[in-house]
Amino acid sequence: MNLMKFLSNHRLLFGAATVLFLGLSIVVAILPALDNQANNAPLPDAVPLTGSAEAGKQVYIANGCVGCHTQQVRAADMDKMWGKRPSVPADYAMNVPMDVWRNTATLMGTERTGPDLTNIGVRQPSRDWHLLHLFNPRTVVAKSIMPAYPWMFEEKPRAYAGDVVVNVPAEWKRDSNNVVVATQEALHLVDYLLSLQQTPLPDGTPEPKFLFKPAPKPIAAGEAVSAFDGAALYAANCQSCHQANGEGLKGAFPPLKGSKVVLDDDNVELMVNIIMNGYNAREEYGAMPSIGTANNLSAGEVTAIINHEKTSWGNAAKKVSETDIKVLMERVKQPQ
Repeated sequence: MNLMKFLSNHRLLFGAATVLFLGLSIVVAILPALDNQANNAPLPDAVPLTGSAEAGKQVYIANGCVGCHTQQVRAADMDKMWGKRPSVPADYAMNVPMDVWRNTATLMGTERTGPDLTNIGVRQPSRDWHLLHLFNPRTVVAKSIMPAYPWMFEEKPRAYAGDVVVNVPAEWKRDSNNVVVATQEALHLVDYLLSLQQTPLPDGTPEPKFLFKPAPKPIAAGEAVSAFDGAALYAANCQSCHQANGEGLKGAFPPLKGSKVVLDDDNVELMVNIIMNGYNAREEYGAMPSIGTANNLSAGEVTAIINHEKTSWGNAAKKVSETDIKVLMERVKQPQ
């Protein structure tokens, strides 16, 4: 009888349902979330986003970049190219609610139509490259299917004080005499991309392993064996700017094909210095970042890259030895 009264009283029925819903929400969702937040601190050396990078994150969200790019390095061997280690929960501990009403966007993503961006600030630390890539990805990656973002830039007859000029080749402009200037929106987005860098784990913390390694390729009899693949290393570290054909990009990135720096046997130390410490000695091109140091390239890897550049695209310079490169890397090493 009491049950029938309860079921026929809409106030009691809906009141009980509300209490049950709130109770389950607290137990199943809210308390575990608070516990996760309290027990998953950021890594000790993690750097919070600057104001500009935080604004760039909002630009990233607004333009739907998460639809094509992930920010998660899985423990699969195929993900090695995206980061130095697989991602761990602490990598995302700074993704806290924006305020009491708004949660932060989850940017780990699920699709890789474009490459993962977890460590893009280390893999591609060139601001000039990112700005040019945003203006039109085909300028630097001929077969890219990424959309261009021309509304983040302004073409005008001349630049003014404070303008950040993007070195766009003439054929990609509406008027070859115009200059292309980045808007604040583009600069914020690039600051966010450059902030995406994996934080090292604390000393003594075991790193997660990359799993599912592919079987080694069989080596034919008499085939030369090299520890490092110069072409693959060039593609991973240099090709996005200097291009697959070594011809660079006019007005943006210098050519390596036929370059005096590459061909002259007396310039090996200069090449090592450029790779490890970057280069900014030519006004017509943007500054090259210290790719070798940022990507922690070994003497063997630097040797393979230099030998690839010296013997590709019609270049026919003398190869260098790993022993000599190791000495030169110590010589050009910058003080910390």
